[in-house]
Amino acid sequence: MVRAHTRVREIARQVKERAEGDLIGPPAPVDLWTRKPQVFESYPGGSERRKNGTLAPEEIKDFLDGPKAAFETRRTPPPLDASAAILNVPRLIPAARLVLDTGFTVTALPKDRQGWANLCRMISRGRLRAEKGSCQLRLDDLMEFGANLALLIHPPNAQTAKRGTTGWQQEARRLTRRFGPDCYLLLAPKYDGQDRDRFDHLTRLATEMHLTTIASAAPLMHHGNRRKLADVLTAVRTGTRVDDLGRNALANAEQRLRSKADLSRFLAPHTDAVTRAGDLADSLTFSLDELRYEYPSEIAQGETASERLERLAHEGLKWRYPSGAPDKVKTLLAHELTLIAKLKYEPYFLTVRDIVAFARSRNILCQGRGSAANSVVCYCLGVTSVSPEIGTMVFERFVSEARDEPPDIDVDFEHERREEVIQHIYDRYGRHRAGLCATVVHYRGKRAIREVGRAMGLTEDTISAISSQLWGFFDTSGMADQQLREIGLDPTDRRLAQTLKLIFEIQGFPRHLSQHVGGFIITEGRLDELVPIENATMEDRTVICWDKDDIDSLGILKVDILALGMLSCIRKAFDLINRHHHIDYTLATLPPEDPATYDMLCRADSLGVFQVESRAQ
Repeated sequence: MVRAHTRVREIARQVKERAEGDLIGPPAPVDLWTRKPQVFESYPGGSERRKNGTLAPEEIKDFLDGPKAAFETRRTPPPLDASAAILNVPRLIPAARLVLDTGFTVTALPKDRQGWANLCRMISRGRLRAEKGSCQLRLDDLMEFGANLALLIHPPNAQTAKRGTTGWQQEARRLTRRFGPDCYLLLAPKYDGQDRDRFDHLTRLATEMHLTTIASAAPLMHHGNRRKLADVLTAVRTGTRVDDLGRNALANAEQRLRSKADLSRFLAPHTDAVTRAGDLADSLTFSLDELRYEYPSEIAQGETASERLERLAHEGLKWRYPSGAPDKVKTLLAHELTLIAKLKYEPYFLTVRDIVAFARSRNILCQGRGSAANSVVCYCLGVTSVSPEIGTMVFERFVSEARDEPPDIDVDFEHERREEVIQHIYDRYGRHRAGLCATVVHYRGKRAIREVGRAMGLTEDTISAISSQLWGFFDTSGMADQQLREIGLDPTDRRLAQTLKLIFEIQGFPRHLSQHVGGFIITEGRLDELVPIENATMEDRTVICWDKDDIDSLGILKVDILALGMLSCIRKAFDLINRHHHIDYTLATLPPEDPATYDMLCRADSLGVFQVESRAQ
């Protein structure tokens, strides 16, 4: 959803800029022509002979040299005139289809920012009540969080009304009594020859229940040619073959995006429902641009975040330099504090400092890394252990006015004890204010071949044979007939050709949500009013449904709580040194120059040494 919103926002920006320059619409996509280059045969009739396996020896040699060899020349035509008219900039209307435990189904559309907050909280409750990947919602949840939402009630049918028509009517009447004009009865064609009778019946039912009808195409795809892919995705989800889907397969390819004219023709004479749908869409003005992220204020004992950060930084300066800090370090600290205050990032630094302070109080070894190592503030707060004065990197590499990017502090913790830190964050901020970032796993390479192949009923041997050609598989527009014959497959097999086409088509589709390696989102207000939260597969972990690219688009800060096995090893080494030699080392007090270490590295005796374990390094 966030990526669709970002794309729509980009189109709107381009249209506005070009309109100011008297141009029409956005520029044509850069890859419009490169997707389907024109093919010119260097050998007349070679394409047909290639299919028949009757190529001449010199043609075979050219073909085996690769798709860019002399066998065929792919020419990219000149760019299009980037003046294609777009009459309407697309607008994303966020919504969710809610299926209650009784089968009662509602499409909920937020009318404003509060409606979005209510929808997120309702989905979060259902997700947190169930295992990962499931959602258990009840009518009471909808009654509690249904305010500021337009509720499109789906009519009863065998799949969505477990309690029968009477039970469906009772639930619909409860919603109508509570939310009145915000409730609508949905009219959506099924294209099965019975739509007109069905619409007549539903219109009478709506009148009896004091509901207003509203039209929808109930689209499952943007274009009808996606029907086969939709069935493949259903087969993957249900763990069966496309041939065995039965009623789970789409009956036709008609459930796609429709124009007003199309819907009016299908719903005649109930075209007033189509008009109401347009009016409702116009009234729904909520946009994801309205979401405002606020980092925890971190105000303590009457101090503002700025005052507290400055106090802790100067206390840390005395701790790091007990004999007095060099003038260069003092100057750097003053410069960094000024820039941080100007950009209002004090709460972010304080949050990271408090997390690190908790780890140190439990004797959990941790270390900030990345660009944060350039910061004297991070060094004084104890986030990093190496003074940036010894390097030449500037602080602006980490935080800068010139870049509209929030700081990103990565902190490594002992891998054996990182879970203690994670649970501390949940305990301190609450699961309604903190959650791990998600990672969207997409269909790529062998996963796409394996899952589409199984859904289409290919044998494991055939799937393995196709996978063996992986490296050349996605470089061109498809596998050549000769390639298929070489791995023992029949290029004229219709099922095989269809499977290969679907494998290309599914590339880049999202498959499932996983959790980020350690990116935490922490908010001042309720996180579950910003984005839905759900259970992770791991026990006692909750994640949001957006990934790092989504939160970057919306300007949301995250703290990376990472695990590093070498820190566990170092901490155990420190314990051994202390036990046997009574020397209490920390990362900051290790001798910075050790000739024996340099001699060892010069001999390339580095096997097993973290980050330089290869002799080649």
